[in-house]
Amino acid sequence: MSFITGLLKIIGGLIVVILLAVFVTITAARWADGPWALIAGGPFTTGTLSATPPDPAALKDVAEVQFQLESTGRSRTSWIMENNGRLFIPSGYMNTPQGKIWKHWPMDAEKDGRMILRVDGVLYEMNMVRVMDDPDLGGAMAEVGRKYLPGATEEFGLADVASGNTWVFELLPR
Repeated sequence: MSFITGLLKIIGGLIVVILLAVFVTITAARWADGPWALIAGGPFTTGTLSATPPDPAALKDVAEVQFQLESTGRSRTSWIMENNGRLFIPSGYMNTPQGKIWKHWPMDAEKDGRMILRVDGVLYEMNMVRVMDDPDLGGAMAEVGRKYLPGATEEFGLADVASGNTWVFELLPR
Protein backbone atom coordinates (compact mmCIF):
# COMPACT_ATOMS: atom_id res chain seq x y z
CA MET A 1 0.00 0.00 0.00
CA SER A 2 2.81 2.44 0.80
CA PHE A 3 4.41 1.86 -2.64
CA ILE A 4 1.15 2.88 -4.37
CA THR A 5 0.74 5.87 -2.08
CA GLY A 6 4.30 6.99 -2.82
CA LEU A 7 3.77 6.51 -6.55
CA LEU A 8 0.55 8.54 -6.46
CA LYS A 9 2.35 11.35 -4.59
CA ILE A 10 5.08 11.42 -7.25
CA ILE A 11 2.55 11.46 -10.09
CA GLY A 12 0.53 14.17 -8.34
CA GLY A 13 3.69 16.23 -7.81
CA LEU A 14 4.63 15.90 -11.50
CA ILE A 15 1.16 17.03 -12.56
CA VAL A 16 1.39 20.08 -10.29
CA VAL A 17 4.86 20.96 -11.67
CA ILE A 18 3.63 20.63 -15.28
CA LEU A 19 0.53 22.76 -14.63
CA LEU A 20 2.63 25.39 -12.87
CA ALA A 21 5.10 25.50 -15.79
CA VAL A 22 2.25 25.95 -18.28
CA PHE A 23 0.70 28.72 -16.17
CA VAL A 24 4.05 30.56 -15.82
CA THR A 25 4.73 30.28 -19.57
CA ILE A 26 1.30 31.61 -20.56
CA THR A 27 1.53 34.42 -18.01
CA ALA A 28 5.06 35.41 -19.08
CA ALA A 29 4.00 35.46 -22.75
CA ARG A 30 1.54 38.28 -22.00
CA TRP A 31 4.53 40.62 -21.58
CA ALA A 32 6.53 39.27 -24.52
CA ASP A 33 7.14 41.20 -27.72
CA GLY A 34 4.70 39.22 -29.79
CA PRO A 35 3.51 35.63 -29.61
CA TRP A 36 5.59 32.56 -28.77
CA ALA A 37 4.52 30.14 -31.53
CA LEU A 38 0.98 29.06 -30.53
CA ILE A 39 0.98 31.01 -27.26
CA ALA A 40 -0.55 34.49 -27.51
CA GLY A 41 1.88 37.25 -26.64
CA GLY A 42 1.84 40.84 -25.59
CA PRO A 43 1.86 43.99 -27.68
CA PHE A 44 4.58 44.51 -30.26
CA THR A 45 7.51 46.53 -28.94
CA THR A 46 9.82 46.07 -31.92
CA GLY A 47 9.41 46.58 -35.63
CA THR A 48 9.38 49.43 -38.10
CA LEU A 49 6.03 51.05 -38.87
CA SER A 50 5.34 51.22 -42.60
CA ALA A 51 3.41 54.13 -44.09
CA THR A 52 2.11 51.93 -46.90
CA PRO A 53 0.09 48.70 -46.71
CA PRO A 54 1.84 45.39 -47.44
CA ASP A 55 2.03 44.08 -50.99
CA PRO A 56 -0.40 41.13 -51.05
CA ALA A 57 1.57 39.38 -53.83
CA ALA A 58 4.69 39.43 -51.63
CA LEU A 59 2.77 37.55 -48.92
CA LYS A 60 1.36 34.84 -51.19
CA ASP A 61 3.95 32.27 -50.11
CA VAL A 62 4.52 33.52 -46.55
CA ALA A 63 3.37 30.76 -44.21
CA GLU A 64 2.75 32.67 -40.99
CA VAL A 65 2.43 36.23 -39.82
CA GLN A 66 1.95 37.86 -36.45
CA PHE A 67 -0.84 40.25 -35.62
CA GLN A 68 -1.88 42.28 -32.61
CA LEU A 69 -5.42 43.41 -31.95
CA GLU A 70 -5.30 46.99 -30.72
CA SER A 71 -8.38 46.58 -28.54
CA THR A 72 -6.79 43.80 -26.47
CA GLY A 73 -3.07 44.41 -26.89
CA ARG A 74 -2.60 40.66 -27.40
CA SER A 75 -0.66 39.26 -30.34
CA ARG A 76 -0.90 35.96 -32.17
CA THR A 77 0.69 33.90 -34.92
CA SER A 78 -1.61 33.07 -37.82
CA TRP A 79 -1.80 31.68 -41.31
CA ILE A 80 -2.34 34.20 -44.09
CA MET A 81 -3.89 33.75 -47.51
CA GLU A 82 -3.72 35.96 -50.61
CA ASN A 83 -6.26 35.88 -53.41
CA ASN A 84 -6.82 38.45 -56.17
CA GLY A 85 -4.64 40.99 -54.40
CA ARG A 86 -6.54 40.64 -51.13
CA LEU A 87 -5.24 39.31 -47.80
CA PHE A 88 -7.18 37.01 -45.47
CA ILE A 89 -6.56 35.46 -42.04
CA PRO A 90 -8.60 32.40 -40.99
CA SER A 91 -9.62 31.15 -37.58
CA GLY A 92 -10.70 27.52 -37.49
CA TYR A 93 -12.27 25.26 -34.87
CA MET A 94 -14.77 27.94 -33.86
CA ASN A 95 -17.57 25.39 -33.20
CA THR A 96 -15.43 22.95 -31.23
CA PRO A 97 -15.22 22.84 -27.43
CA GLN A 98 -11.51 23.69 -27.49
CA GLY A 99 -12.14 26.53 -29.95
CA LYS A 100 -14.85 27.99 -27.72
CA ILE A 101 -12.43 27.93 -24.77
CA TRP A 102 -9.25 28.96 -26.57
CA LYS A 103 -10.37 31.27 -29.38
CA HIS A 104 -11.56 34.66 -28.18
CA TRP A 105 -9.67 36.87 -30.61
CA PRO A 106 -12.13 36.39 -33.52
CA MET A 107 -15.00 37.83 -31.46
CA ASP A 108 -12.76 40.70 -30.36
CA ALA A 109 -11.72 41.34 -33.99
CA GLU A 110 -15.32 41.30 -35.16
CA LYS A 111 -16.17 44.02 -32.58
CA ASP A 112 -13.05 46.14 -33.23
CA GLY A 113 -10.91 45.08 -36.17
CA ARG A 114 -8.07 47.56 -35.69
CA MET A 115 -4.87 45.56 -35.77
CA ILE A 116 -1.18 45.66 -36.47
CA LEU A 117 0.26 43.08 -38.85
CA ARG A 118 3.95 42.21 -38.35
CA VAL A 119 5.84 40.57 -41.21
CA ASP A 120 9.63 40.27 -41.11
CA GLY A 121 9.91 43.08 -38.55
CA VAL A 122 7.70 45.51 -40.48
CA LEU A 123 4.48 46.74 -38.85
CA TYR A 124 1.36 47.57 -40.88
CA GLU A 125 -1.70 49.24 -39.38
CA MET A 126 -4.69 47.37 -40.80
CA ASN A 127 -8.34 46.56 -40.14
CA MET A 128 -9.75 43.04 -39.92
CA VAL A 129 -13.23 42.64 -41.40
CA ARG A 130 -15.05 39.32 -41.16
CA VAL A 131 -15.97 37.87 -44.55
CA MET A 132 -18.74 35.27 -44.82
CA ASP A 133 -19.92 35.58 -48.42
CA ASP A 134 -17.56 37.03 -50.99
CA PRO A 135 -16.55 36.06 -54.56
CA ASP A 136 -12.86 35.82 -53.54
CA LEU A 137 -13.51 33.70 -50.47
CA GLY A 138 -13.37 30.43 -52.43
CA GLY A 139 -9.95 31.29 -53.82
CA ALA A 140 -8.75 32.24 -50.36
CA MET A 141 -9.92 28.90 -48.98
CA ALA A 142 -8.19 27.14 -51.89
CA GLU A 143 -4.99 28.81 -50.65
CA VAL A 144 -5.47 27.06 -47.30
CA GLY A 145 -5.34 23.76 -49.20
CA ARG A 146 -2.33 24.81 -51.26
CA LYS A 147 -0.25 26.18 -48.37
CA TYR A 148 -1.31 24.31 -45.25
CA LEU A 149 -3.67 21.37 -45.74
CA PRO A 150 -2.84 19.51 -48.95
CA GLY A 151 -5.94 17.77 -50.22
CA ALA A 152 -8.35 20.29 -48.67
CA THR A 153 -10.67 21.55 -51.38
CA GLU A 154 -12.19 24.96 -51.94
CA GLU A 155 -15.63 23.42 -51.43
CA PHE A 156 -14.62 21.94 -48.07
CA GLY A 157 -13.25 25.34 -46.98
CA LEU A 158 -16.40 27.17 -48.07
CA ALA A 159 -18.58 24.62 -46.26
CA ASP A 160 -16.51 25.15 -43.12
CA VAL A 161 -17.03 28.92 -43.41
CA ALA A 162 -20.76 28.49 -44.06
CA SER A 163 -21.11 26.29 -40.96
CA GLY A 164 -19.37 28.92 -38.82
CA ASN A 165 -16.56 26.53 -37.91
CA THR A 166 -14.05 28.73 -39.74
CA TRP A 167 -14.15 32.50 -39.57
CA VAL A 168 -12.24 34.44 -42.21
CA PHE A 169 -11.10 38.05 -41.88
CA GLU A 170 -9.99 40.28 -44.73
CA LEU A 171 -7.11 42.63 -43.95
CA LEU A 172 -7.76 46.14 -45.19
CA PRO A 173 -5.51 49.20 -44.96
CA ARG A 174 -6.51 51.91 -42.50
